[in-house]
Amino acid sequence: MLTERHLQIFIALAEEQHFGDAARVVGITQPPLSQGLRRLEALVGAKLFERGAGRVELTPAGAALLPYARRALTSIGELHQAAVARDPEGPEIRVGLAPEVPPAAGAAVAAACGAALRGSRVTVVTAPTSSLVNQVGTGRLTLAAVLHPTVLDGLEAGPVALLSTWALAPASMADGEVVPLRDLKGLPIAVRPRAEAPAARDLFLDTVALHRPDGGTVVVTDDRAGLAMAAAGQAIVVTADPSLTAPGVSRHRLADDPLPLRLRIVWSRTRTPFLRPNDVMAQLTEALTS
Repeated sequence: MLTERHLQIFIALAEEQHFGDAARVVGITQPPLSQGLRRLEALVGAKLFERGAGRVELTPAGAALLPYARRALTSIGELHQAAVARDPEGPEIRVGLAPEVPPAAGAAVAAACGAALRGSRVTVVTAPTSSLVNQVGTGRLTLAAVLHPTVLDGLEAGPVALLSTWALAPASMADGEVVPLRDLKGLPIAVRPRAEAPAARDLFLDTVALHRPDGGTVVVTDDRAGLAMAAAGQAIVVTADPSLTAPGVSRHRLADDPLPLRLRIVWSRTRTPFLRPNDVMAQLTEALTS
């Protein structure tokens, strides 16, 4: 099936005449761009580009189809805008939140969405970052607050917001309001599955290993499971949620804040034309740290 992404790849390659440059324009890496082109050529039944020394040029078939591709992509954008404009109940903003987003920050993001578009309907879902990026890309979500870094796969993104974190440890393990990460020894740090946000999780693990070579990690399904392990004296939890606590668990700021929660708002430029203005994105990003 011919998709919007196929059109974006075709037009970007025609304009840039270079796979690497076209991939940057579309917001993906070169391998998926090449795969997308092969699928498109199979769908239309024609070779669209001639590969040269580091560059590509349109074939006669590609040149003939390019105007139609431009019109089709423009029409898709107009369709999205018309759907928003003609909705009698106002536009629906579907917001995705990564599980790591603290409840107060998530509520602030939802409120900022409602304030940005008066009369809009705001619905919120929670899912891992990898799922949220996919849902925004396919139009099931309007925007999402996701962990950074992550592969955006062509999505637009606001600035990175840094949320300070606390270490939750068994009360008998450490003293003091602020402790160095290296002093929290003897227990693993609870982490969520890597598949939920591979790049962000790798950065977290690399930082932990740098500051705390010993102790390791343990995988948990969510912060509540990690908190239960901390209360049982079996793990340490790093969280940006100021409300997460339990009897027998002490809360500590980490010296120099080595493990901030990195979040950013992502959206699709073609699917959310009503959320393009920079001031709206700035408002949403500010909501993350309010």
